[in-house]
Amino acid sequence: MGDKKQKEAMMKKVKQVLVIGACVLFVVLMIISGMGSGWLTMFTVVKPGDKVIVDYTFYDISGNPLLTTNQQTYTQLAGQGKSILFGRQLSVTPGVNLTKSLYPVQIYSSDSGWSQSFAIFGMEYDAIGQNVIGMKTGDRKRVVLPNTSLTQSWSRETLIRNNVSMDLMNVGDSLAMGVSDKPQEMASNSSVTYTRIGEITSKSADGIVIDFGYPYMDITVTAINPTSS
Repeated sequence: MGDKKQKEAMMKKVKQVLVIGACVLFVVLMIISGMGSGWLTMFTVVKPGDKVIVDYTFYDISGNPLLTTNQQTYTQLAGQGKSILFGRQLSVTPGVNLTKSLYPVQIYSSDSGWSQSFAIFGMEYDAIGQNVIGMKTGDRKRVVLPNTSLTQSWSRETLIRNNVSMDLMNVGDSLAMGVSDKPQEMASNSSVTYTRIGEITSKSADGIVIDFGYPYMDITVTAINPTSS
């Protein structure tokens, strides 16, 4: 009888454990079902051909954030009175390079809303697409950009024709200028131009040299193959 009671007591404990286990499993399944299919993206890595939504922050040659899609970064720096642009997120397809020389992204202005666009150069866009491969949603990476030195010389006469006062400029100053993927049309003012921020690297009596290249950027994967965009 002793053995029989021990067996009955053991079976009772086993049944209790199974019931508790089933309840825990039920709760877990309820939580997962409430999350939808989005929880699966936690384990998904970016592959060539995927559609990836990216947050980014460009930095100038002095290491200052210049353009960002991060609301916190923008609010913090703008609140400190620092110059920074706020832009839309970027959609890239790893393995597919840009066929144009630049990719425009909308930027926000308190005066004109989202009516202006910033020029991301083709090599910068392609660098993002190459570097997101292997990343997961929420991953962050610093990307060193190729051909970071993109200098242009502007003569005093050219600046005067564009109503820009050279006397007020100094080395290290930032300068916003319009760029286009159709420079031949830009000369006749018939092309669409996009904003690009350059930094004055030298100045002489004859003119200035502006560097439009950026040394690096931070990227964060926010979505992989979103169901809608």
